[in-house]
Order: sequence, then structure tokens, then C-alpha cells
Amino acid sequence: MNMDDAQKREVSRWIADGLKLADIQKRLQAEFEINLTYMEVRLLVDDLKLVPKDPPPKTEKTLVAPAPASTVAPSEAPRTEKPLADELEPALAATGKASVTVDALARPGAMVSGSVTFSDGQGAIWYLDQFGRMGLGPKQPGYKPSAPDLQAFQQALERELAKLGY
Repeated sequence: MNMDDAQKREVSRWIADGLKLADIQKRLQAEFEINLTYMEVRLLVDDLKLVPKDPPPKTEKTLVAPAPASTVAPSEAPRTEKPLADELEPALAATGKASVTVDALARPGAMVSGSVTFSDGQGAIWYLDQFGRMGLGPKQPGYKPSAPDLQAFQQALERELAKLGY
């Protein structure tokens, strides 16, 4: 890894521009005909006391489900013949929505556990055991959530567990 000062400055500029280590590896080969492994590029950047920039975090837009009818005061309820929740239920069921909570203290035999409420208002408990197996226990016997609800549940669960560092 014998590089002159001009080459080192160029690597510093590439890091400042936000290039990833793999891109720097390719540019070293293309521009200076220096063949380095990925690990050697990492060590080079470390020797130059440079820190690659992290990509900007991706922002996710989260849709918020309307409040259940029981939490809306009668004076605030919309004045229609058919309740608003009944009109929205088919649309929510088609797109799949799930509200996930994580228990502060995991259930016995589980590494992490919590509860979920699906778009149709049905609830269930969920857990992950020490082998990474998922368990789902509906509150209503025989209930099976729709495929879009299950997908929404898995995505919401991933987000919640990521927030907690799992």
C-alpha cells in the first residue's frame, strides 16, 4: 500500500464525497492501477484517520388507522347513517394494517412478546422464542388474519423490534 500524498488526498476527497469502500476500491484500480482487497481499503481509510459517511436514513411514511369508534365521544361522531368505521373496514382489510405493541416483560418461554390488533379489530398475542420461532395466539378461537394483515404485522413487528435494538 505504497501511495503518494496526492493519491491519499484523492482518497480523502472520495470519502468526503460519500463514496463507499467498495467504490473507492474500484476507483483505486481504475485511476491509479492499485489493486487492494476490500480489507486493505478499510485499513487504508483507517490509517488515514478517515470515517466513511453513513447514507442518509430512509424515512418511512406511516399510515395511521382511524381511532376506534369506542374512543370517539358521541358529540364528535360523524352524523351518517352508516358508522365511519364500517365504511373504512373493507379498505383497511384490503390493504392490511396491524398495530403492534411489545411487552416490557416477555412472556414465560419467550425472548420477546407482545400483542397485535389487525385491521378488522381482532387481536392476538405474539412471541418469539429463543430459536427465533414466531408464535401467534388469536384472542378469538379459530381466527386467522388475512394475508395482507399478516404482511403488515410482520413489517410493523420488524420496525418495533428494530427500535428496541433486536
